[in-house]
Amino acid sequence: MTGPSGTFRDGEASPHEAAGDSPTSGVNAVSDGALIPDGTVIPDGTVIPDGTVILDGTVILDGTAPSGDRPARQPRARTSKRRRGWRAAFFALVVAGIIGAAAWVLFGSRLLVVRSVIVTGTHLVPRSEVLAAAGVQPGTPLIRVNTAQVAARIDTIRQVQGARVTRSWPDRVVIAVRERTPALALPAPGGGYDLVDADGVVVRWAARRPADLPLYPTVAPLASLRGDPDLAAAAAVLGELPARLRHSVDSVTAPSPDQVTLRLSGGITVLWGGTDRAGAKAQELTVLMRTHGNYYDVSAQGTVLTK
Repeated sequence: MTGPSGTFRDGEASPHEAAGDSPTSGVNAVSDGALIPDGTVIPDGTVIPDGTVILDGTVILDGTAPSGDRPARQPRARTSKRRRGWRAAFFALVVAGIIGAAAWVLFGSRLLVVRSVIVTGTHLVPRSEVLAAAGVQPGTPLIRVNTAQVAARIDTIRQVQGARVTRSWPDRVVIAVRERTPALALPAPGGGYDLVDADGVVVRWAARRPADLPLYPTVAPLASLRGDPDLAAAAAVLGELPARLRHSVDSVTAPSPDQVTLRLSGGITVLWGGTDRAGAKAQELTVLMRTHGNYYDVSAQGTVLTK
């Protein structure tokens, strides 16, 4: 190669390269395969063999700089992502801890356990019988008390029509009992009277017929009267009568649900019929009884009969 005339020897730099006119002037290069020790400060503009360029402390891949006056600072973005990740993990641990603590308090601790059982609404059924049927053990976590199952067990008591069981936090179970109410008095086979409700369930036995309970004469066995529609219709009619008229009923019969017949004090018979039109029938009967008859029929709408 020539000298000053424009030809250069191998290994010599051209004036343009020396002056920085080369496209890569001012750019340092790291040779392929070179190892960079830890802690080494890499000057700006250094080219790494894989195409990465160091600019203002920022790593730019393939020599491409992001838009804007300054290159994007990816290390700072990574730091922000790490912080968000740690924050999310922290809050997740806090929530898990709160849930675990709540579960322990409800299911495993002695803080919220059954310490007392309150029974209300009982007159015929002893409180001890209700508690025995309920089966709620002191010390049971209150959350584990299945109120529906407890109520179902109490309903098996014959004199109980229904029960409502509730949890009273922090340590109490409340049982509200609704007992069956006698509606009719049936002659008992061994003497006395079986007092039954509208469902035909024997509530209790009495040696004498209560004055406020009409007699329901029947020879059918008690077991067949439970859910009997004739007895249910008779009890329903009695419940619809005005108080003055009801107190005068001595007995009631029901050959069928629409043929309920009342026998009043003084030998008066009233064919009431079914459970419909209770108010209208009561008004019609009040007018008819002014005739001082012994038999009245108000069973059919628009047709009344007196004898």
